[in-house]
Amino acid sequence: MRILFMGTPAFAVPSLEKLIADGHEVCGVFTQPDKPKNRGMKLLPPPVKECALSHDIPVYQPTKLRDGTALALIQSLAPELIVVAAYGRILPDDILAAPPRGCVNVHSSLLPKYRGSAPINWAILNGDKETGVTIMHMAHDLDAGDIIAQAATEIGPDEDAESLYDRLAVLGAELLGRVLPAIADGTAPRQPQDPEKVTFAPMLDRSLSPVDWTRDAQAIHDQVRGLRPWPAAVTDVLGKTTKLFATRVSGVPTAKGPGTVVEAGKNGIGIACGDGSILYITELQAEGKKRMAAADYLRGNPVTVG
Repeated sequence: MRILFMGTPAFAVPSLEKLIADGHEVCGVFTQPDKPKNRGMKLLPPPVKECALSHDIPVYQPTKLRDGTALALIQSLAPELIVVAAYGRILPDDILAAPPRGCVNVHSSLLPKYRGSAPINWAILNGDKETGVTIMHMAHDLDAGDIIAQAATEIGPDEDAESLYDRLAVLGAELLGRVLPAIADGTAPRQPQDPEKVTFAPMLDRSLSPVDWTRDAQAIHDQVRGLRPWPAAVTDVLGKTTKLFATRVSGVPTAKGPGTVVEAGKNGIGIACGDGSILYITELQAEGKKRMAAADYLRGNPVTVG
């Protein structure tokens, strides 16, 4: 098929590469504008742009989608289908209606659960044991289209959002490849989403970061995993603002009050939690310092055990 691809971050790259590998004619790529990053604030291209250019695919980075310019461009490209994966923009109805085979989306959850921008993070934050990917026909409302296919996967007990993100990106690409023949011949299923099962995954922000040590150890562990790498869980129990990047649920009981440092050594920094157990911090970043293993941090920064 002649396909226009829309995507921006690394999550979308495997899907684009799958389209190319399967021999589809990718007539162009829409992606977000380059953004300034790092200390020098140098403009850096999104991962999807880099991938597209490496395959000599034309790249377009419109700043607006509703003034008719993007629609005219799409009409000139004349795609049979638009494939969207983490583009980061809501497509207006005139663009959704432009290609004869419609628009499909690669979404990183098992819809109707976790519609929205951060489904991978919220699955971990909520302690889910399973998630997956959905290929759906796109509709006017965000992530509300009819389901074509889904693929599920278990979430490891210590898996964080970074590693799950990478796995779901590949799983989504594989599922996309399997459903495209049915989309091409017009036989792709249309399973409406159950409105009573809809949940949402809103954007992350720093209000989610502070750790409440009165919660149980598993809930805090899920918070750390779900907020990695950004905005990261943070705590001040070490006397300064510290980002937490990895923890370990021990099941070891303690009579100390929540938030008390009960151990500091080769196992990491053990903190008492609200369920009467110890959670070990194993990777952290103290304010003004590099990210490092907790055991390495302790060599130059002694911690008082309460």
